[in-house]
Amino acid sequence: MSMIAIDSRDGFWNRVRALLGKSMAGRTESGAMLLKDGARRPSAVRPIEEELQVAWMLAAERGVSMCVILLEIDCFNDYLAAYGRDALEECLETLDQAIAPLLSRDTDRCLRTPQSGFVVILPDMPLALGRDLVSKINQAVRRAGLANKESHAGAVTLGAGMAVVNPQPPYSRDVLETARAALRRAQRRGLSRLDIADLRNVEDRKLVAA
Repeated sequence: MSMIAIDSRDGFWNRVRALLGKSMAGRTESGAMLLKDGARRPSAVRPIEEELQVAWMLAAERGVSMCVILLEIDCFNDYLAAYGRDALEECLETLDQAIAPLLSRDTDRCLRTPQSGFVVILPDMPLALGRDLVSKINQAVRRAGLANKESHAGAVTLGAGMAVVNPQPPYSRDVLETARAALRRAQRRGLSRLDIADLRNVEDRKLVAA
């Protein structure tokens, strides 16, 4: 695994508290954008990498699981070619609004990836609840009724790749790449599919070995 080195466990937890304090201080001003119906809309206040670090540290401090979910429009390249960039942006905005009400906790994050989807970061989220959330997201996307003539479904669908980990210091960048690999496996199987990479046993074995 690719790791960011931290001098000591004391130093790690000091960094945890500092980042979490900074994180919570900025939520009200810039991170709690509101939709017209009053629901809170997740926004990319910080880069994805920094949000992942904060979530990792929070889950590590609490001793709980963390889920990272990558969502991408199925048949994305065909959709972009058929509808164009402006329509894509409108589609992603609608998807953002469909996902936002499903993320009820202050620590949950849904951030736009550079091109074709979202990364959902969920500290303190067990595998079963993460899987249920993906199911709810798919239902919300179907209700949105976004057309995609390039898909045999006739509508926009999202593929999902989820990585589940029990975080321990130091932070590992590999969790996002693991979720991305799971997403690719899901999309090879069809539309609106989910693939899960469970890293919890891997992390537990490393902890025992240490």
